[in-house]
Amino acid sequence: RRVRTLEGPANKTSQEGSLITGFKLRSRMIAGYSATRGAAYVTFLAAVLSPAGAFAPLGGAGLLRLDGRAHQAAMSPWTGRTARMQLSGPWGVKMCDEARVAEEEAEEIMLEGINISDLPSMQIFKGATPSKNWLDVQRKQTSIPVTFDDIAKAAMDIKGHVYYSSCERNQRISEITGMDVWFKSEHRQFTGSFKERGARNALMLLPEEQKVLGVIAASAGNHALALSYHGGLLGIPVTVIMPVNAPLIKVDKCRRMGANVVLYGAHIGEAKDFALESQTFQGLQYINGYDDPAIVAGAGSIGLEILEQVPDVDVVVVPVGGAGLIAGIALAIKTLRPNVKVIGVEPEYAASYTAALAAGGPEAVTVLPTLADGLAVPCVGPHSFAVARHYVDRVVTVSEREIALSVLRILEHEKAVVEGGGAAGLAALLPGGPLDIPELKGKKVVVPLCGGNIDITMLGRVIERGLAADKRLVRFAATVSDRPGGLATLTRTISDAGASVMDIAHERAWLHTSIDQVVNKVVVEVTGPEHEQRLKKALEEAGYPLVWDLDENEQFRGEAQKPAPGFQGYRVG
Repeated sequence: RRVRTLEGPANKTSQEGSLITGFKLRSRMIAGYSATRGAAYVTFLAAVLSPAGAFAPLGGAGLLRLDGRAHQAAMSPWTGRTARMQLSGPWGVKMCDEARVAEEEAEEIMLEGINISDLPSMQIFKGATPSKNWLDVQRKQTSIPVTFDDIAKAAMDIKGHVYYSSCERNQRISEITGMDVWFKSEHRQFTGSFKERGARNALMLLPEEQKVLGVIAASAGNHALALSYHGGLLGIPVTVIMPVNAPLIKVDKCRRMGANVVLYGAHIGEAKDFALESQTFQGLQYINGYDDPAIVAGAGSIGLEILEQVPDVDVVVVPVGGAGLIAGIALAIKTLRPNVKVIGVEPEYAASYTAALAAGGPEAVTVLPTLADGLAVPCVGPHSFAVARHYVDRVVTVSEREIALSVLRILEHEKAVVEGGGAAGLAALLPGGPLDIPELKGKKVVVPLCGGNIDITMLGRVIERGLAADKRLVRFAATVSDRPGGLATLTRTISDAGASVMDIAHERAWLHTSIDQVVNKVVVEVTGPEHEQRLKKALEEAGYPLVWDLDENEQFRGEAQKPAPGFQGYRVG
């Protein structure tokens, strides 16, 4: 049977994948309804979100289910698989021009007087079902998408299924920083990061029918590993879209855990778009690794454990990427101990949270290559930011030098291997860091070591950079005689000063002062800044012209901050 044409203006865009905005409805909508099947077949012209958020297709025939309350489900017209719309607020309204009754015994359903002029816009996806949208950003809701009750429930649900990580004081790091530093060892989770907490919680909260259909995520690292592992334990099919340049060891680990791994795109952003747009993945629930409310709630269980293990904690310093981790921890801690300070740390080459604070909301930033690649998120998650901005006291940034030195300090004094992102918290506390401040001296500070998945080859490079930052590797140029014995005299002077030559290179063509002299660029190992100065003094007393600390003097140092050709950029989903 036919339904009335909608009256009043309706500005709509029919192109698939575009944003739908500006719908106005001033009259009623009538749709055919099957009492026995509980459904009506309609032709969608458009769809709009309720304040709680939803998913709906554009164009084509689909199945509309109405249960008389505030929940709807739509059958996607592309493959016929269910794309659930879970609404907890007012009705999401669908505008249609025709309804065909599924069976003879049908009755009419009438929706009258629903004003949707102020509802938010939505993006249409033809692939996997996006994570549930809780936020009405345009209306700037004051409520937050995750509550303390969600965290408490998550902690109970995942208990016994993830590692209750230790939180222990480190004597040497405490001496170095002048604080009472405790490390929470999240890098010791089975898959090597805190991501297991959110992944387990998100999978357990899925409706039973979705557990059969499965989930999907775009990730090149820790989130992919966590979903693959716990999906296998729970018998839930997991598909992971990974960039084509993802580390082979992580691709292999996900496959061995039973995940369906699809390699696509140059970076995570392209992988995510593929998951949400390809018809192959319809019916799968997309789980965002840092912005899904269930992920945030799972991460918040770390905050509860910190208060159990260190009840008199003064400050918690948390690495920040997409802000899911710090949002959950801050909400948990501030609810129970409002006086505890929660401080975020992000790499200066990926300061998306700092940009969001300045802009008043999530805003994309340019991300440069960083040792803390797990934190390289160009735009913080809107849900995570909506929670974190209420509870996080401040956020600071750290340099690549500080991150490398932090990895080295943890390796030497905690006897632990952590990735750059996992070491970012300590990086801010070390001497010269942004949190090396009088207010924190003597305070009891907890730092989550949130991840330990670093490639061995990368670890070697990070250690070398850490040694250079610690003044234990020194690079300088010395002009020596280009005659027999000239180099031997230089190396003997270095040896007498107790330093060890790691690398040396001759440059004849670029020295224009004397034909019988040569420049030697030398890398030596020393024990620290004091030893470095003794070596420099010995070389100067021996009469060698020096250019010291080439990292600080060469123009290339500034150029190195620019992304090299072929760097695809980060966009984590």
